[in-house]
Amino acid sequence: MLPELLAPVGNPQTLDAAIEGGADAVYLGGTLFNARMNARNFDRPALKEAVEKCHSRGVKLYVTLNTQILDRQMQDALNYTVYLYNIGVDALIVADLGLARRIKEILPDFPLHASTQTSGHNTNAARYLADLGFSRMVLARELSRENICYITQNSPIETEVFVHGALCVCHSGQCLMSSVIGGRSGNRGECAQPCRLPYNGKYPLSLKDNCLGAHIPDLIKMGVSCLKIEGRMKGPDYVYSTVSAYRKLLDENRPASAKEIDRMASVFSRGGFTDGYYVGKIDHTMLGIRSEQNKADTASIKVQIRISPRSLPPILLARKEAAPVISPDKKSKVLPNPGRSARFYKAENIPDSAMRFLDILYLPLDRFDGKKANGVIFPAVIPDGETETVRQALLTAKETGAIHALVGNIGHFALAKECGFVVHGDFRLNINNSRTAEEISTQCVDYILSPELILPQIRDIGGEKSVIVYGRIPLMLLEKPIGSPALRDRKGVTFPILQEGGRDILFNCIPTYMADRKDQLKLAGVRNEHFIFTVEGKRESEAILEAYEKGLATKKEVRRIK
Repeated sequence: MLPELLAPVGNPQTLDAAIEGGADAVYLGGTLFNARMNARNFDRPALKEAVEKCHSRGVKLYVTLNTQILDRQMQDALNYTVYLYNIGVDALIVADLGLARRIKEILPDFPLHASTQTSGHNTNAARYLADLGFSRMVLARELSRENICYITQNSPIETEVFVHGALCVCHSGQCLMSSVIGGRSGNRGECAQPCRLPYNGKYPLSLKDNCLGAHIPDLIKMGVSCLKIEGRMKGPDYVYSTVSAYRKLLDENRPASAKEIDRMASVFSRGGFTDGYYVGKIDHTMLGIRSEQNKADTASIKVQIRISPRSLPPILLARKEAAPVISPDKKSKVLPNPGRSARFYKAENIPDSAMRFLDILYLPLDRFDGKKANGVIFPAVIPDGETETVRQALLTAKETGAIHALVGNIGHFALAKECGFVVHGDFRLNINNSRTAEEISTQCVDYILSPELILPQIRDIGGEKSVIVYGRIPLMLLEKPIGSPALRDRKGVTFPILQEGGRDILFNCIPTYMADRKDQLKLAGVRNEHFIFTVEGKRESEAILEAYEKGLATKKEVRRIK
């Protein structure tokens, strides 16, 4: 059985192009809660018309609800979901775990696909999502062929693989750069694409577009359920040309020729294509920018779309209409257990007096020495091919004094429990609302909220919540090494780079600082406080902890939780 060919749609014209190009299914966004809010998108009447058109042609239609949801948006998101269910949408692509839980409570037969924003990259993540009610996991784009194959053959739910289009340099769902430095959240559909800008006089964060056209027989043989093309911001020429090319490759079960790949590159590319993640060649050859020649090539491609009848039978979807009235969302219960924790990226920078201020001291797993720290930071990414190595390192850390584990991915909870740690949820879990907090609290004793939240939004969430009260926020989690200890932007601002779990982490240029705003945190119901120490030395770290204890202000440039 061939994988489903899933095409991007940003407006009615590209919908026609996708259908005529041979897509089995399309995905598009409405005017609410989708990760491409700057696309034209579809209002409610246009959505209903799109569903009817697709179903009459035997094509499925999926709607993206793939942004993080705030408590005050949850009711609107659920009412919108009921509307999508009632007009016959085939599935929702969802990123927010709390929203997914609520959808399954009110519409248990509405299929859910886990967005790549959930950062699913191993079989334990697939199992977690299956238990939550998802029927498909969109795999992380950074996975190698071997890891894709392993998940596909061992997953309890379908797997979807991204085969063509723009690549983010940061792991999906783990980028805070646009939000923290520019106020436009990529997790809420407003990314300003800072990765496409120059740093250190070059473009070390701009990747070429992905192209797995040469690996189609391989993906078919693995049993992958769906092949996804990216491009909801692209025009009908791109959509038709790309979709029709992959349709032919699938139907003929063959790899793309060099000529066919060149043809797709002429429609859109950034200095060519890359398959670096898939084949495991993760190096500078993956980098590329949109040149003037690329733009000139694209301008010469014009495809005339004529909608012709298709032989596929129409899709008939029978559903009992769901009522639009939904009961108010529940609030989390507040539990008494305030505390302080901190992560240090270098053991030598932990001050001798740290335990006087802190309950838990974390070090990255690969730097844990058991002398001062009593907790480990789980690697942010643990593909199946790395699991056994990580397990052995965790057991060694446990034997040498590690009690606590800071876990930032749903696919890592099972491993943390298996190794006997007290589990704490990291900010990487993207907890933005009470429902997600409730879901994550089934896996850990407490959790750090998303650094994107402001104080009123923090106040809306109950339970054992923690926030980052000091430190440089990790902005990007990178699979491709940068090869530099820091990046300097066009304005001369420097962003330090450190490693965690063997992967580069790009940190904010200035630290968050809330020592003199502790009363505001208390009013927002913050139970626990978390510190991040990166480039600070031992004396500076100790001074910061003492300043926080005394509630001292600072004259340095800092970031505040508003």
